[in-house]
Amino acid sequence: MRYQNCIFDLYGTLVDIHTDEASPRLWVRMAEVYRRKGALYQPGELREAYTRLVGELENGAASTGGYAHEAHPEIQIEEVFQRLYQAKGVEADAGLAVRTGLVFRRQSTEYLRLYPGAAELLRALRARGRGVWLLSNAQSIFTRQELKELGLDGLFDGVYLSSDYGVKKPDPRFFRALLQARDISPDSAVMVGNDGTCDIDGARAVGLSTIYIRSNLSPQEPLPQADYVLDAMDLRQVGSILGVPELLQANI
Repeated sequence: MRYQNCIFDLYGTLVDIHTDEASPRLWVRMAEVYRRKGALYQPGELREAYTRLVGELENGAASTGGYAHEAHPEIQIEEVFQRLYQAKGVEADAGLAVRTGLVFRRQSTEYLRLYPGAAELLRALRARGRGVWLLSNAQSIFTRQELKELGLDGLFDGVYLSSDYGVKKPDPRFFRALLQARDISPDSAVMVGNDGTCDIDGARAVGLSTIYIRSNLSPQEPLPQADYVLDAMDLRQVGSILGVPELLQANI
């Protein structure tokens, strides 16, 4: 089989998720969390401070990027939660920042679930000796926990999350971080994703083959120039493309 290594995006490709960070209930809850530690915020004030800090950190990362507007910097979201404590004069170590971030994620997530056939596809590929990799624009403190909750944490040969690398798709440096670390030749690998710019254009820029799936989380965009294009979520069909056609007959 041509594709010895299969690289997957996560959210919108293997995992369906809906979060609402604009929910007033979320910010009431988060203001309570901060208040218990002595950081007094009104809900609206906390939301504004959070949004401002995210922007400041993203802008700071961009200004130190390797190549100006072409860079796609990524921040570590736990730093935002830590700074929110510090802004109110409360000392907060990394552990408290992470715990606060996890509360934020739980409170803002309306649902989190696998697309049908996701786990079965990963298992089938690994059973055939393929390298199965995750390359996702994601925050490590959120995603590593969610991989465990979904039963996916043991199904990848390696997990690459943008917040761990300070750069995100479609930046070629993020793709190369995986390819170089694992000594993967681009012509032996395929990227599977649901975003035409981040997943498909980024992968093509480093010489990877591509499979595009239009899912409910895909951006509103024209169908990209991928090697294979699926205009609806169907991981069984992805399995067929990747050489595990038995998923087409599986009851998933």
